[in-house]
Amino acid sequence: MGLRSQIATLEKGKHLKYAPYVFTGHGAVMLANVLRSPVAVRASIQVVRAFVGLRQMLAANQVVARKIELLERKVGEHDAELREILVILRNLLEPPAAPGRRQIGFGR
Repeated sequence: MGLRSQIATLEKGKHLKYAPYVFTGHGAVMLANVLRSPVAVRASIQVVRAFVGLRQMLAANQVVARKIELLERKVGEHDAELREILVILRNLLEPPAAPGRRQIGFGR
């Protein structure tokens, strides 16, 4: 790629700095339409099937994902409550401060 220079910087949002390492599902379908060799067609069909399988798996696991999210929220609330309890316990269990001694010398 010719987008690197020692003395210039790219404008933000106008150029891809690095090429992507993956295809989207849409890109895999487009690739299947462009490539003509039998091996390429089979490979792109397998990629499209993998995307379809992932989409189906995600749709089936939406319920599980919602339950996990609810549990994470609940655990987060419990963590905050436990921290408050620990602060209260530390304050109760700390020994009383020793009476201060007067320092000898001039004060600053």
